[in-house]
Amino acid sequence: MTTMTTIERRALQRISTPAGHMLIVAADQRNSMKAVMADAPAGADSVTTEQLVDAKADLVRHLGNDAPAILLDPQVALPAVVDDGVLARGSALVVGMDQSGYETVDGLRFTRLVEGVTPRTVRDLGGDAAKMLWYVRPDRQDADSRVGQEIRDLTAACAAEGVLLIVEILTYGLEGESEEDYTAAFPGFIADVARLSVECGAKVLKLPYPGSAEACAAVTEAAAGVPWAVLSAGVDHETFIEQVRTAVANGCAGAMAGRSLWKDSLAVDPQRRADLLTERALPRLRELATAVDGA
Repeated sequence: MTTMTTIERRALQRISTPAGHMLIVAADQRNSMKAVMADAPAGADSVTTEQLVDAKADLVRHLGNDAPAILLDPQVALPAVVDDGVLARGSALVVGMDQSGYETVDGLRFTRLVEGVTPRTVRDLGGDAAKMLWYVRPDRQDADSRVGQEIRDLTAACAAEGVLLIVEILTYGLEGESEEDYTAAFPGFIADVARLSVECGAKVLKLPYPGSAEACAAVTEAAAGVPWAVLSAGVDHETFIEQVRTAVANGCAGAMAGRSLWKDSLAVDPQRRADLLTERALPRLRELATAVDGA
């Protein structure tokens, strides 16, 4: 396991509960966030950038400020929520570095950094930590592949700038691969991508739920002491709570939840949105905090 620096350990503290488990509200989505603003009169395409900015600010104001940390993007939300004083003093900020979407090369998916965003940008925006997403097929890519080198390079660049990098990994089905074959391989893939990421220097991981208690234990073993948080992947809150409980009981270090908390609370109308975030999303966050701490 790669040893954290003092500043990285401090960042990990900032994004964790008092009991020491990661809990981050994920709000760095852009197009997918527009898509769940269901009361838009003509769907996601009618949601303006200004409306999305306002929705993200309200999400911070009425939900994120009650979590140890919130993950935000540098294209829509930042730096406004910091400069306008929306982000609470006691809430840590994780800056998402990945651009929406991916390119496909020889059947493999590759993400890219938001243009102009570097580890120094994360610090300039007031970030306590950074997050970068990569897609990986561990049966086709290893630590010496393009994606392995990208993880290695950005991890090193963030460390040099004193920024803790959260490495998020997603897997995916290949063209022509049956859903049954991919589903059968998925639990092993998550353990394999944890192992690959740690080999490339990752210090914190954000991973999908691998499907069972046994699979979570395998991921924990593969991570070799590197803390990993489970992501919600758009499942409903009740499902995610049970996934978190199982994962934490088998070595997972926390959760990063987005749509499971707020996907049915982001009305376009500001008052309706505030009511839903306060009355529906916030109780979910509090229940998630209890689950993350294993209580």
